[in-house]
Amino acid sequence: MTTRAPHTPRFDSPRPPVLLESAFEDPESIHRLVHANAPYWEIMRYLATPQELAAVSRSPRSAPRFLPPWFRGDWAYDEPLVPGAETILENPRFIEAARTLFDAEVVRPNVVYVNLMAPLSFAGEGHIDVPAFRGIDRREFPIWLLQQMSRSGLFADWQIDIATAVSWFYEGDGGAFDYWAEGPTAPPRTLQPPFSNRAVVGDNDFMFHRVGTVGEVTKTLEAGLESELMPAPDDSGDWIVRDRDEEIARYPYEAIRISVSWKAEVFADDEARRVREEHLDDLTLDGVVERFLADLSDRGLAIERPADPLEDADFMAALSDVYRIPDLVYPTAEETTRKASVA
Repeated sequence: MTTRAPHTPRFDSPRPPVLLESAFEDPESIHRLVHANAPYWEIMRYLATPQELAAVSRSPRSAPRFLPPWFRGDWAYDEPLVPGAETILENPRFIEAARTLFDAEVVRPNVVYVNLMAPLSFAGEGHIDVPAFRGIDRREFPIWLLQQMSRSGLFADWQIDIATAVSWFYEGDGGAFDYWAEGPTAPPRTLQPPFSNRAVVGDNDFMFHRVGTVGEVTKTLEAGLESELMPAPDDSGDWIVRDRDEEIARYPYEAIRISVSWKAEVFADDEARRVREEHLDDLTLDGVVERFLADLSDRGLAIERPADPLEDADFMAALSDVYRIPDLVYPTAEETTRKASVA
């Protein structure tokens, strides 16, 4: 691995997002895909252990205890995984926005997933998406490692630029989208429903964002890791949350906040694409661990090389303690109310 000076992550200056008032030519096709590809699984299944949950949270010594009714389905990863996903993957509106956002010659769409949120009072703090690096990405490596690599700034020369389009289909109460377009030290901008076919194309690996309260909530359902969201088996048109064989909640379809995320790797030119696709400058896990350990040592935190760095809880905790998520400026209650009233 080539030795290079560390960089500061660009959290303070993400690329200004591109807003699209019309994401898809046929928005009804998204609803058809949502119905056709149920059930959807609890999003926290991405993180397999309490240590991994703690490693990506703002409080690195404690994992989140609350699992929100937030469900996901993967529709494309380098190729369509479900029929109809190819139309989303090759959406020309997203491709053009990504080219503009990154001033890129090459846009390579590769990911589509859908999020479905039942009514909930808290969807989590502002967060960034899962990054990718040449040789190290989520296909073979855990999310906690990728997040720490990005937060450290040590691997910026290998981090892949990713454009993310988030489009929404929800006309109920709440469900606002906050995004920190000027960085974490400035108040976020907010988009409010109705979300009939709108989208934001952003630098979401560095631009913090979050979802507001969804629906009118008296008591938020706490899902389990085995919970799934799906259409009710009767003719009601409702959707249900089932945990193993038990129905634990039921909602009208219009109460479900739907968002579709599209991701594309973007490259300044064809040579940059070639370096990525031909693996000409890939990271290795050994090289990543060595670079982390050297940086920790420079900070006076020398630790032994872990025998299994992907599973070692002490190694995870050490990285989480050093490479922290920036503190975010949140809107006041008055600002939130004012934004909602003018949306």
